Amino acid sequence: MTGEHSPFRLDGKTALVTGGGRGLGLEIAKALAKAGARVIVTGRNEETLLQAAQSIDRTAIPLAFDVTDEEALTSALDLIEQNHGGLQILVNNVGNRDRRGLLDFDSPSVAKLLATNLVAPFALAREAARRMIPRKTGRIINITSIAGPISRSGDPAYTASKGGLEALTRALAAELGPHGITANAIAPGYFATEANAQMVEDEKVGEWLEKRTSLGRWGNPSEIAGAAVFLASDAASYITGQTLAIDGGYLAHF
Repeated sequence: MTGEHSPFRLDGKTALVTGGGRGLGLEIAKALAKAGARVIVTGRNEETLLQAAQSIDRTAIPLAFDVTDEEALTSALDLIEQNHGGLQILVNNVGNRDRRGLLDFDSPSVAKLLATNLVAPFALAREAARRMIPRKTGRIINITSIAGPISRSGDPAYTASKGGLEALTRALAAELGPHGITANAIAPGYFATEANAQMVEDEKVGEWLEKRTSLGRWGNPSEIAGAAVFLASDAASYITGQTLAIDGGYLAHF
């Protein structure tokens, strides 16, 4: 269904997409804007964010801050509240990756990864909820990973962080549901993003995905976008606490 009265439209809503300067975050931001939302993209590099905002649409806003800095995080949400009509949609997309085996990790490295991938989304969701609760409406979308429900050797810290984020999604749904706020997650599979460029160029990985996924290929970054628009929209008003895998059938394929 399309058109002005479509339940998939996001007109008049303000969305914050963390890590929105490139990759899946940028594609999500573009799709939310196309559906009518005013989109704010965050990250730490101002130049990258400015270029991203210009590629989205003329209303997109770059907002540079470090999601692990709670003072900066709170100030950013206050700014959105004061100048942009308040936040209706939060997309916790930003994340770090550190591929090492269990015995190669020291505790500070684990804590650093968890600070970005789990603690920061927790803090953002908490502070967004403070502002959404009085309005009795809001959408929180966490970008997890298929590394949440499954695991492989050599990636324990990232897997723990994404499994925790999936669990946090359920906890947010339980706590915020009475206030009219939904919390859901999107679990991407193998997407051909800048971060995965080296793997994308590896023919052996491509051959493996042909056998391992139902669709037999890498995901195109733009293919993540429809799920985000759906979960942010009125069409998903009775969906909460769920994780939607966008993985070309990776989890379903044996």
